[in-house]
Order: sequence, then structure tokens, then C-alpha cells
Amino acid sequence: MVKKVAIVTDTTACIPQEQVVKYGIEIVPVQLVFENKVYRDGIDITPTEFYALLRKAKKLPTTSASSPSPYLEAYRQASQRASSILCLTEPAKFSTMLNSALLAKEIAKKELPNLAIEVIDCTTAAAGQGLVALAAARAAEVGKNLDEVIAETKRIMPRVNLFAALDTLHYLVKGGRVPQAAALVNSLLQIKPIFSLNHAEAHTVALPRTISSAIKRILQLMAGKVVKGQPLHIAVMHADAPDKALVIRNRIASQFNCVELFITEFTPVMGVHTGPGLVGVAFYSES
Repeated sequence: MVKKVAIVTDTTACIPQEQVVKYGIEIVPVQLVFENKVYRDGIDITPTEFYALLRKAKKLPTTSASSPSPYLEAYRQASQRASSILCLTEPAKFSTMLNSALLAKEIAKKELPNLAIEVIDCTTAAAGQGLVALAAARAAEVGKNLDEVIAETKRIMPRVNLFAALDTLHYLVKGGRVPQAAALVNSLLQIKPIFSLNHAEAHTVALPRTISSAIKRILQLMAGKVVKGQPLHIAVMHADAPDKALVIRNRIASQFNCVELFITEFTPVMGVHTGPGLVGVAFYSES
């Protein structure tokens, strides 16, 4: 049976494989370059394998410039089971994926003339983007048309909050993203910065000294964003820190009304800069 809408997104959305399969989401692999070898995220290398390599790396890996080809292939695959496509990319300020998706859409107009394709630049990233993609996929699953799925996507996007704590500033310094002085302060005080990511803007919101304090603060920040008892959709992210993610998941399950709650691995594309040890949450309320 041909669906009205198929959802396309990329590996930065951190969607667990079982959800990808359940909703027939087409995932575009982002390419990582490690010591002159190119890996397709999620195909040639898993996040766990990536973070193991990152811990030992003398030189930071990079992400290769996104091309239209993987998006075009994703559109081809999705066209076999749907009459239209909604493609969600991570914020344009973080990568060139939006441009690649749009270029692929132009190419597809000739190759797949009867296929309607819409591309949306997501206002959140990582598991936040994943939650938006899953909301869109659920709307498509119940038979909504492309306009209705887009409307649901735009309704959910502004609701999504994301908070994450870094275990170290080492990788941000190594990548030239923060000055060496910040790393010195970090090493002296053992700060675990918490940042928020809303509307494609990243901000530091707290500076706890331990990961356990950071987890406690993240839960407080969550509580401050929702009305008690509200039904929540929540993704717990981690970068090679499954034990900490499980602690967060269990605390969330006991404190909040969760209609969706899962653990997922933080995208290596951003993990290049944040390093292993990151833990965080993305969430939104249903109403």
C-alpha cells in the first residue's frame, strides 16, 4: 500500500533503528572523515565505535561536505512507498545539509516528476530533530496528507527543548571552538557545562561541577519548562555514556508523565566537537 507521505531525515536526528523501521523513515547517512578514511554514519561506523576511536584520536575527525546524492537516493527509495515526501534537515547554521536536500529536490523534479517533495530546515537538532521527525512520521502513519504532516511538524518544532551536559571542553578547544583559557578553567574547576539548543541557537545555561549535579540540574530545567502532569515526549541522549543515560531515563520516568521515552546515542557529527561523555535530553509537551 502506497502511503501519502514518507519522512526523510539524516543520522544527526539520532532516531533509534527500531523507530526508523516502524515508521519507514528514510535516513541519509552523514559522512565522517577519520584519518583520511570516509565512514558513513550508522552504516560503516556506529556511534559507539566512533566514540571509541575519538578517545584515541590525535587529530580530530571531520565531517565531509554534504552532497545531494544521498538525499536523491533517499527520495528514490521513499518514492517507492509514498506519493510525497517531507524531508527534515538539521539547522542550516550547523551544516550544508539543507542545501544538499534542496539541490536533490531540484534534480528529483526531472527524475520523479509526480513526486511532491518539501524540505524543512529544523529549528532544533540531534534528538530534538529526531522527536520532530517521529511526530511527522506518526502523522503520516495515520494517513495525513503532505500539508497536514507539514502543519504537525511546524506545530511541534517550537515546542521542543534540548538540554545537554558536556563531560569535557577538551574537544571544543581542540577543534578551535573555545579558547584555551576556557579549557584551563574547566580543568581547574572540573565544570560540566550545560547548554540548551532552541531555535538553532546554543546557549550555556548552567555550570555544575559534576555529572551527577549536571543530571540533577537538567531535570530541574525540564521541570521548569513543563506543566506538572503534562504528557511528554522525551529522548535521552548520550555519547558513549549508557550508564548515565539510564540514570536520567529512570529519574525522568519517575518524575514526569511520559507518553514517549527512549534512550538514543548522540550524533557523532556533533560529538566530534562535544566529545564522549555527553548526556542530555530533548523533549516536548503534547499540549
